[in-house]
Amino acid sequence: MKKTYKLTRRQLLRLSALAGTGAVIAACAPAAPSGPSAPEAPAEQQPQQPQPTPAPTVKPVPRDQTIIMGWTVSDFDNTGLTNPFAAGHNHQNFNSALWDPLYYWAAFSDTVYPWLAASEPEYNADFTEVTIKLRDGIEWSDGTPITSKDVVFTVNTWRDNEKLDYHSRVAPYVKEAVAIDDKTVKIIFKQPSPRFVFDVLTVHFDTGRPIVPAHVLEKVDDVTAFRGGLDMPQSGPYKVVSWTSNQKIFDLREDWWAIKTGFQPVPEVKRVIMQRIGDDVGVVAQRIVNNEMDTAVDFRTDTIKSILRQNPKVTTHTGNKEPYGYLDWWPNSLWMNHELEWFSDVRVRRAINRAIDRDKIDEVVYDGAKVSTIFPFPLYPALQKFADSPAVKAVIEKYQPRKFDLEESARLMEEAGYKKNADGLWEKDGKTVPCQISGFPQIHGDIVPVLSEMLRQAGFDTGEGPDFGPEAYNNMAEGRPGLYMFGHGASLRDPFAVFELFNTKPTGNVAGSNNFSRYNNPEFEQLVLEMAKYPSGDPRFDELAVKALEIYYRDVIDVPIIQWLHRIAYNQTYWVNWPTETNVGEGYNGAFWHWTGPRVIAALKKAG
Repeated sequence: MKKTYKLTRRQLLRLSALAGTGAVIAACAPAAPSGPSAPEAPAEQQPQQPQPTPAPTVKPVPRDQTIIMGWTVSDFDNTGLTNPFAAGHNHQNFNSALWDPLYYWAAFSDTVYPWLAASEPEYNADFTEVTIKLRDGIEWSDGTPITSKDVVFTVNTWRDNEKLDYHSRVAPYVKEAVAIDDKTVKIIFKQPSPRFVFDVLTVHFDTGRPIVPAHVLEKVDDVTAFRGGLDMPQSGPYKVVSWTSNQKIFDLREDWWAIKTGFQPVPEVKRVIMQRIGDDVGVVAQRIVNNEMDTAVDFRTDTIKSILRQNPKVTTHTGNKEPYGYLDWWPNSLWMNHELEWFSDVRVRRAINRAIDRDKIDEVVYDGAKVSTIFPFPLYPALQKFADSPAVKAVIEKYQPRKFDLEESARLMEEAGYKKNADGLWEKDGKTVPCQISGFPQIHGDIVPVLSEMLRQAGFDTGEGPDFGPEAYNNMAEGRPGLYMFGHGASLRDPFAVFELFNTKPTGNVAGSNNFSRYNNPEFEQLVLEMAKYPSGDPRFDELAVKALEIYYRDVIDVPIIQWLHRIAYNQTYWVNWPTETNVGEGYNGAFWHWTGPRVIAALKKAG
């Protein structure tokens, strides 16, 4: 039997504004990270596979040269998995620090920083080719120069190997990558591809990918089965010196190419310790209050406020004021599988949307902060400009996606053939509409119970309350009956990526790229393929993007709920110069688990 836990008294008091009376139940289970991805099963090892071996005794490093970060994901158990091409590789456990990309993108300055690349990419006039020049002095940790051969190997392997996560993002576009000389790469496309370098070869948040060492992986029979190990030649600033099921230790590489060439100053953080934390958020918070930990996975509002009250040395992106965080790239929606009988009817999907009171969400969950949304993309400056355009405003006026109207919701359900049963739930052919919401307790424990109560009041069968159990992600990925609270890891500068996400097809019975709606519309698919040919800001692109957004609202592909905020605690006892709204620096967001995390750590300065 599934174990359940009552919400806290404060949560119940908040929910009383919605429910009047009655207990709301939420299950408790291991937490998931912001924007988690479905893990792949480890492949069988090959003969040449390096075996993880115990690290030598780790030399002591002073606390004021060490940063300690709390992380939740269980891939600590994947000891020695460092190869970015390997099945199950995860950059979020700070493996990002092992691998340098061609380019970094900083969200809050909207700046692309050439890294292994020497300069901006040079596209031809019709965006069917791009040329990239590499920086002088770049090298792998074994001293082998990084050359155009590595870039060519990386891109062409993505194109050819269907097992790789970026195959579907490269194969439709890339005809061939070729080396012009050791420092120059040309990528030839099958069609105009103006955003390829930004989407694929530039790292930002959890997307984009680094370059891999050709001289290592070209000798491997199956690059997805090769774990890499602690000694695999790498390009990044830190190396793993110890990795157990509870902790990873990284030490600064003093021979990092960026230090040797003078491209970057020597980071003051000499050691990074990633510690595995449990499900008890209170324990994690107390460790930050006690100065035992410098930062950790983002917290919910009540927890971050408590931390700030107890330790004046701790700050957040917005200091000690609401909303205690910054806008992340992962706006959350209620998803539903369109292939299931209930949700194949757009009237049911629209009725669910009309049952959501977003103003009440802002009031009850976020203390009045404007967090709720009607968009499937984050409102960064360029996307805010798109959202504010007259054409988009006309679409919003037509479909009114923010409208809360229980009478209209009921009318839609009746049109779809449903009647309320004795329990006040919509029913047809003896079946209620299964709307139990799957989510993750550490990041959805505040919002999902409120959504569940709203839907229950509107007549939807939310079961025993939110499903925060260990099968929550599998419910989403496998399209099981119910609703799914999850984000869109997609658009950053324009809405293309999220529309492309909705075109992703399942692999077997598993949703591809977390496209849990399994939306299938040839009209929409062709529109997005046409959109791919134009750069951001092109009038034709904007025209097509507005049409795609109209289809999104017309068909209710999913139900947008909230913009996602990262409320990350930054302890300044040992380290200062954290990225905040008053200390933007180079403009990187503060999540150490993103691909840009190494740039956040590199910018830190010793306190005092």
